[in-house]
Amino acid sequence: MQNAKDSFYMALRTRLATINPDRTILQRGTVRPGIVVEEAEAPFSQLPNDVFVLRWLGLGVDSNLASTMTAAECEVLYQTCGTQSFGGLDRGRALSEMDEEVTAMLQPFYIPKMNYTATPPVAMLTQVFWDEPAFTPIVTQRDQLSRSAKVMVYSYQEQGE
Repeated sequence: MQNAKDSFYMALRTRLATINPDRTILQRGTVRPGIVVEEAEAPFSQLPNDVFVLRWLGLGVDSNLASTMTAAECEVLYQTCGTQSFGGLDRGRALSEMDEEVTAMLQPFYIPKMNYTATPPVAMLTQVFWDEPAFTPIVTQRDQLSRSAKVMVYSYQEQGE
């Protein structure tokens, strides 16, 4: 499932850079698109604002098919305090903008599966695909608004995975 998880993340990262090139994060001295995989970063004491955080949850396997299919639930978490120039009073608009970005990053609902352990990455034989996102209600915590979207990500296991 790791190749599918990597492929999903890289697709969302590439799509975000196209959708909103201004949404970035400074991570380990490098500016990159504002999306990170929680399990691949140092632990956060608090989630970063105005950045998407991918959190992998459950895993399922269906081996009753011609090829084994795996499914993993991915939660895309994000939060904002709005902008300083508006004193945070635009936090609802900022969260709505992030909602739209999540929706746009997830379309279309498939991508080719790649092996990112090779340089350059190698295309595999199958695709990674997912369901429409299920958005949670907005959570207000003092001056911060947050939400998450959950997506089931599917992939067929290939030889050697």
